[in-house]
Amino acid sequence: MARIKQLSKHLINQIAAGEVIERPSSVVKELVENSVDAGATKISIEISNECRDIRVADNGGGIHPDDIMLAFSKHATSKISTDEDLYSIETLGFRGEALSSIISIAKLTCTTRTKDFDTGCKVKCENSEVTKVETGCAIGTIMEVKDLFYNIPARLKFLRNSNTEFSYIQELVQSIAISHPSVGFELKKNGKVSLSTTGSGDLLQTIKELYSNAVTSNLKEVLKTDELSHLKLSGFVSTPDFTRSSKKDFYMFINSRTVKCPIFQKAIDTAYKNLIASGKYPFVVLNLELPPEDIDVNVHPTKKEVRYKNTNQIFNFIIAGIKAGLANYVETPQKIENNLPAEEPSNQEEETQNSSNILSFHQYSMKQKEMYLDEDEDSIYVSDNTMKQIEDSISSKVSQNSIFDCAQEKPEDEENIIGQYKNTYILIEKEDGLEIVDQHIAEERYIYEKLLNSKEITSQLLFVSDVLEISASEAEIIKENLDKFEHFGFGIEFMSDREIIFRKVPQVLSKVNPKEILSDILDNIEGDIDAMEDKILRTTACKASVKAGQKLSIWQMQEIIKKWRTTEMPYTCPHGRPITRTIPHKEIAGFFQRQG
Repeated sequence: MARIKQLSKHLINQIAAGEVIERPSSVVKELVENSVDAGATKISIEISNECRDIRVADNGGGIHPDDIMLAFSKHATSKISTDEDLYSIETLGFRGEALSSIISIAKLTCTTRTKDFDTGCKVKCENSEVTKVETGCAIGTIMEVKDLFYNIPARLKFLRNSNTEFSYIQELVQSIAISHPSVGFELKKNGKVSLSTTGSGDLLQTIKELYSNAVTSNLKEVLKTDELSHLKLSGFVSTPDFTRSSKKDFYMFINSRTVKCPIFQKAIDTAYKNLIASGKYPFVVLNLELPPEDIDVNVHPTKKEVRYKNTNQIFNFIIAGIKAGLANYVETPQKIENNLPAEEPSNQEEETQNSSNILSFHQYSMKQKEMYLDEDEDSIYVSDNTMKQIEDSISSKVSQNSIFDCAQEKPEDEENIIGQYKNTYILIEKEDGLEIVDQHIAEERYIYEKLLNSKEITSQLLFVSDVLEISASEAEIIKENLDKFEHFGFGIEFMSDREIIFRKVPQVLSKVNPKEILSDILDNIEGDIDAMEDKILRTTACKASVKAGQKLSIWQMQEIIKKWRTTEMPYTCPHGRPITRTIPHKEIAGFFQRQG
């Protein structure tokens, strides 16, 4: 075995660079985050030479001339200084590794100046060697990286083609721009602008600049706070009828830091459960603010992985915030001036405020039991807790109907229903266009939520019931879940090991063949008995709803639409199918070449 020897400083830096600098986008990330930390309001990124040349210019505070040489040495940073600082990090960078890693695998020139000096300085770095000269320049910093990985040919072979590498850079800059809407960003490739934001400070405007009106018009605002725990969730989420084919548009930030957090992702998935179809995902921009000491970002060199002090609380807080946003509930902080208490609201204002508070709680619980996430198993468990006590306290003050009705305002006038199309779709004339509503899934959404919110479901006794034959595995599933069937109004009795009869069914299903109901429930399970209660609910709502192809009177259509308008999640059915679509009047008039 060879003798042990000390590695050279340059080789140590190259090894460390492998952890921090994986590809060109890693360089962009480190340099842009430094610019943000320096207080820049304008950041320009230029990419060329197949993504191996990178220029990042900002108007931030600049680097002090006495510190510039130190900035390129390993573990040198202005962002932390003591052990305690590591547990209260408020900047994007803090390790002091980025610049020393970059200069070991690329040629770098840094031009910088602070407001306290009339001239700046230029530093050139190559092979970890640093030289410095005085120069004239504007306040801020310009980092120019040339020939990335020029001295590591093996790393060059692992890079993708330039278009793919640039797409990684574009996604990265887009994410940082969304998390910092007060900073203006410009990204160029070979001199051509690929991305630009104004730094208006308006998050919705920033999203519009990066995407389009089509995206922002389908977003709901999220704002939820917990003053006791100093938690705040803010941002926007898409309505369930506006989906993407991947999680590419999950923008998750913690204290404005981009993260890839499985707990955050699972909370989003759980909030949208039964609202969107399988294989579809929402557009999400959410920033979770919490005390720096309650989170550990010093887990991985990329700083994308995090650990929470209270994982379950964070998980449930995110779910509650998203559900409230989808139900059009956004908290409005009370203004307190001169340290005096806010003026007491009138009776009417107090009633409105109580309704909003009830809605906030209702969106949190959704008549479900609180969920806990096991980090080791990466799965969700459901258990009883104090939610029942809180719910009982609220229901003693306000009836269930008031909770249900406060989700959305009912229209003042009757809907202007034109009629049916194919005896399946209800056509409604609106001020801004023609609304088309699927009659079956609109009523299905209403019945699903009504059953979900019912403390006790009314049943219909069956004096005559067919004997239904089931398989051994189906019999086992039914036996294990008899209490759940009973809870939702079904009375099932075993005549033999593989024969059952229905003694009662939910009243809404009194005219539906029990065999058809059971068959659908068992088919939906497909060997997975998780969330059995919800599968029973969805099947019950589906079977109880008016069918596609069924002719309805105007009065029946009015009733379906009237009830559907009161639902909390009027976007999709419990299976994730969209309920409605509006064709704008301008689009119709344009087709017929009319002015409007």
